[in-house]
Amino acid sequence: MSNEHGIEAIFRPASEMYSSITSITCGAICLVAPWAVALSSSVNIGVAGAFLLFGIYRAKQGITIIRYKRNIKRLPFYSLTSEQIPVSQKFLFLGKGFKWEQKHLQRIILCRREEYKRFVQPSAIYRAARQWEQKHEKSIIAKCTSANRWFNPLKPLPPVGGNPFLHGVEINEVDIMMPFVDRGGHTLVLGTTGVGKTRLLEVLVTQDIARGDPVIVIDPKGDADLLKRMYAEAKRNGRQDEFYIFHLGYPEISARYNAIGRFSRITEVAQRVSAPLAGEGNSAAFKEFAWRFVNIVTKALIELGRRPDYIQINRYTNNMDTLFLEYAQHYFDKHDPKAWITISEMATKVNDKNVSLAMRGRDKLVVALYDYIAAKKIRDDVLEGLRSAIQYDKTYFDKIVASLMPFLEKLTTGKTAQLLAPDYLDINDERPIFDWEQVIRKKGIVYIGLDALSDAVVGAAVGNSMLADLVSIAGYIYKYGVDDGLPGENRSKINVCLHTDEVNEIMGDEFIPLVNKARGAGINVTAYTQTISDIEVKVGSAAKAGQVQGNFNNIIMLRVRETKTAELITSQLPKVDIYKNTVVSGASDTPSPDTKTDFTSSTQDRISTESMPLLEPSELIQLPRGQAFVLTNGGVLYKVRMPLPSQEKDIMMPDSINTLSKEMAKSYSTGEQWWVNSNSVWEKPEIDNDSDINCPEENELPLHLELDIDDDEKAFLNTLQEEKYE
Repeated sequence: MSNEHGIEAIFRPASEMYSSITSITCGAICLVAPWAVALSSSVNIGVAGAFLLFGIYRAKQGITIIRYKRNIKRLPFYSLTSEQIPVSQKFLFLGKGFKWEQKHLQRIILCRREEYKRFVQPSAIYRAARQWEQKHEKSIIAKCTSANRWFNPLKPLPPVGGNPFLHGVEINEVDIMMPFVDRGGHTLVLGTTGVGKTRLLEVLVTQDIARGDPVIVIDPKGDADLLKRMYAEAKRNGRQDEFYIFHLGYPEISARYNAIGRFSRITEVAQRVSAPLAGEGNSAAFKEFAWRFVNIVTKALIELGRRPDYIQINRYTNNMDTLFLEYAQHYFDKHDPKAWITISEMATKVNDKNVSLAMRGRDKLVVALYDYIAAKKIRDDVLEGLRSAIQYDKTYFDKIVASLMPFLEKLTTGKTAQLLAPDYLDINDERPIFDWEQVIRKKGIVYIGLDALSDAVVGAAVGNSMLADLVSIAGYIYKYGVDDGLPGENRSKINVCLHTDEVNEIMGDEFIPLVNKARGAGINVTAYTQTISDIEVKVGSAAKAGQVQGNFNNIIMLRVRETKTAELITSQLPKVDIYKNTVVSGASDTPSPDTKTDFTSSTQDRISTESMPLLEPSELIQLPRGQAFVLTNGGVLYKVRMPLPSQEKDIMMPDSINTLSKEMAKSYSTGEQWWVNSNSVWEKPEIDNDSDINCPEENELPLHLELDIDDDEKAFLNTLQEEKYE
């Protein structure tokens, strides 16, 4: 396979084996019967050694030709167990492969030539065996020919599709390791359905868990097999106590998480809640209204000392009057306790004739409170916001928040509400409550199953909120370090490995700052999706899609079906010169009768060069399953094949979700314990972050008030007095 003249003779017979056999035979004769070749005993060993060395050298050359011909039809089986996957603190193992160079493109071109077709395609007897199996599936012959045994010359090729010679053009494979420093530039994995993205995710997550880093996997589909695999790896490495499950499809084993209960700025809550709403065209105005009202509710809850959650936002957005009264009670208890006497007197004078059209039908105490604030010109941002919210006619208010109400209902219905709005004081609920700061600090492992196949809207909303929360924590860590507030803090940096499968399902405005700014906080993103168009459709514009793509320094591309996606990697590669061998032959007669030559002929082999791209989109479209091209390390291209999962039974793997549920229950702590140990980042330091309820004595109406009001008003005040606010 010498390439001294630019073109390799890779499909020729392995003629080196003849000289190898001859040399080894001569060497054996020199050792056994030196007299047969007239050698003395003093030199026969040296001559035999020379023959044997030359024979081994030629045999190696011949075996290379034989292995090459075998590889382009059938690659050697490659499988690893979890224990066999290499784990390094400096490198990330991707699989076996080689650096893609000009010679590999040269070999690909030769494989596609018609005269070498017989070396690439299966033989006629192989095709006949497959046809026999299709027609006589249950026959003994079919069972013999289809047996996957090493001694079966007709065993079927692995069901991976594609062209095996795309990887078989190189027989000297090595372990491909990505430097961990390059992983900080984030990694984008592209591949159509069923070509190995999940297997690659398992290989990478196995290393991340074994390395001891914080690991977060967001899986919109909620793949049970991936969930069990992660738990098995956590258990194998003694990290099962750090393992959290958040799964909308399995609430009985899911941990709990308040997606909007933690933030750096209060406005983040409204952004997370309203982000999934439609914002194009006429819907943009309604989305802004929804954002405003959610922000008003959030500010009031914060001032009342409550942690926001979807249930409270849904309740008070539907009934803003109740929150208006509750916050007014809180405000006047601190600033003017006697104001309720005047407000109650004003309430007795309220009737439909002296109120505006928008205030008709409302509780008299609400109307009186509304007028009292205006008359006294009270300046409080939260109180003014609530007052402006209730001034809308109820019917009109329902219309402008029409898109918000159904969305909140989905998030607060059934068992989903228990996961997204946990009761921190319910000691009977042993499912843990986690937050990102806690996970990162203790180097936890989190699997997030969004069950998007059942409800894509809810799954996307929860995923977006989690990403937004993670961005907020990344900003906090970037400024203060992960150990901020802990004894002996040292601002140590932790590598957080975030894997987002089907990233197009949860991609929004929160994802862009995650990939272009969170690297400084140690967050390494590995995103998996099918095509570039999926990202473009989700973010809504080609410019935003390009912005997202530009933040991924590493690209792993499996088989894709879209040319535009394939060009993401091929367009970044240089062109190389390819050698072409042209055979020229011709003959010409000699018309002159004076010469003895009747004609002349000539045959020539001409070598020319042609500039071609190092990789064409067609190669990416024809990749077998489990194989990929990797562009990393500043534009270096590798061809990689991932290890197949071992057929051996993994003793760490739970048999079912029920088994996993029982195992997880053993390590669950009560909600009360998690609440005591949790930490939060708030905008106002004076608010007690470790309490999610109000003390009744701080929020009840004054007991000494004697109000001259009707029976309905008395009943309402008694309700406020007796209620324990959540």
